[in-house]
Amino acid sequence: MDTSEGRTWAHADVVVVGAGLSGLVSAAEAYNAGRTVLILDQEPEASLGGQAHWSFGGLFLVDSPEQRRLGVKDSAELALSDWLGSAAFDRAEDHWPRRWAEAYVDFAAGEKRAWLHALGVRLFPLVQWAERGGYDAQGHGNSVPRFHVVWGTGPGIVAPFLAKVREGVAAGRVQLAFRHRATELVFDGGSVTGVRGQVLVASGVERGVASSREATGGFSVSAGAVIVTTGGIGGNHAMVREQWPNGEGPATMLTGVPASVDGEFQQAVSRAGGALINTDRMWHYPEGIHNPDPVWPNHGIRILSGPSPLWLDAAGSRLPVPLFPGFDSLGTLRHLETTGHEHSWFVLNKTIISKEFALSGSEQNPDLTDKDVKLLAKRALPGATGPVQKFIDHGVDFVQAATAQELAVRMNALVGTDLIDPDGLHETLAARDRQVDSGLGKDTQLNAIREARRFATDKLMRVVPPHRMLAPEHGPLIAVRLTTLTRKSLGGLTTDLCSRVLAADGTPIAGLYAAGEAAGFGGGGMHGYRSLEGTFLGGCLFSGRAAGRHGASTSGA
Repeated sequence: MDTSEGRTWAHADVVVVGAGLSGLVSAAEAYNAGRTVLILDQEPEASLGGQAHWSFGGLFLVDSPEQRRLGVKDSAELALSDWLGSAAFDRAEDHWPRRWAEAYVDFAAGEKRAWLHALGVRLFPLVQWAERGGYDAQGHGNSVPRFHVVWGTGPGIVAPFLAKVREGVAAGRVQLAFRHRATELVFDGGSVTGVRGQVLVASGVERGVASSREATGGFSVSAGAVIVTTGGIGGNHAMVREQWPNGEGPATMLTGVPASVDGEFQQAVSRAGGALINTDRMWHYPEGIHNPDPVWPNHGIRILSGPSPLWLDAAGSRLPVPLFPGFDSLGTLRHLETTGHEHSWFVLNKTIISKEFALSGSEQNPDLTDKDVKLLAKRALPGATGPVQKFIDHGVDFVQAATAQELAVRMNALVGTDLIDPDGLHETLAARDRQVDSGLGKDTQLNAIREARRFATDKLMRVVPPHRMLAPEHGPLIAVRLTTLTRKSLGGLTTDLCSRVLAADGTPIAGLYAAGEAAGFGGGGMHGYRSLEGTFLGGCLFSGRAAGRHGASTSGA
């Protein structure tokens, strides 16, 4: 086959389909085991690293030194209880997903941090608290903070595995074939022995920008093992809607991943006999906003908010307990589906947005991504961070006003309907402020804010003290229109703990492995119905490592 580097390969010990994080981990492990590796990717070299490059770099760790230094008491037992309460496994096909969940929690509580540390990965010391839940002890949510941000964000977690792959390239045992779009598996009897596909026209587009699908020819390569790491479906809205549970999904959605995340090869593996399960389980965000500087079509960014903004539906009603910012993403998304509208609102003020708003993604956090300590220190200063201020100033979803009544008028003008009653919005904020004035109060959200501030990270950098939202000294008031943002598919190809792809009857398909989002991050959906966050990159690491090691053991000499 002709590769992007002009070399002809008839065979590789291991062929990895997809050059995202799980693909790079798989390739690095196979190379470490002494195998020759060919990595195929439909995108140009600029997009090497896939979705992980764009990520905030959050990792789920259990009982870490960072947690302990902050006084957090965690354990594998507590983490598994939280995981199972969130996953809510309830299907016969959840056997392998549950096994993967148990194995992953052990990994997160055991060797994960030391393994990454040995590879040069470092962590921001202030652990974050994502998906707080707010139900009972056996329900959804993290009982304690577990979201560890990589120093260097997404690029920082990709770097050591990319370096290992580059080492393999220099040694002549790893090759990267860009613009090679795999379309089908090659079988000999019941075993997978290779991959066929299309060679796409060369493309010079920048990272994440949609590239052409025009083919200039075909390719075929044989392999001792094939590892599928092609990601999910978030860039393919037609497929998202087709798989949406109990309906067609919102008519309007933003896209949180590049267009290349199309799910096409995952479907090809399914057609070839791989068991694709739990496709109706997905992880999309209700708090998406339009990126004023888009990279891919319909590019959206997720707001990572502290708990203080009021979350209102399109008609101006507060969402039910405990659907506060950062507590239950899927529960909020499901509730908003029942309202008959495709947007909702954060309502807050300048004081809150200055401390509690962050934006998901490596490009929206240049201080952490670039490891810029001086820039990071500016987060402690008054005012919003530079990226957040850019959205306030130029984002189409933000409106500001001095009074609640004026804010309502501008909210209505933005969406073109008079759904928000100006006096009603004022009374909603005034009623909340009366609870602040009481010093105690019955407002569950305010009590949650007070509870959050008991945790050092939240008090220092994430959660403002409760105050009167209507007080002029905290103004202006700000409203942010929120839209569903596609991100992750939680289901995927069924795999055993060796990352071998299983057929519908539960038997492994010889020579075929899968990892990362294509495998539901392990087993065909180790998250079940809900994620605890920080578990997507980690799932790519854990399943990619298993696929690379076991794929290497059954291929080559």
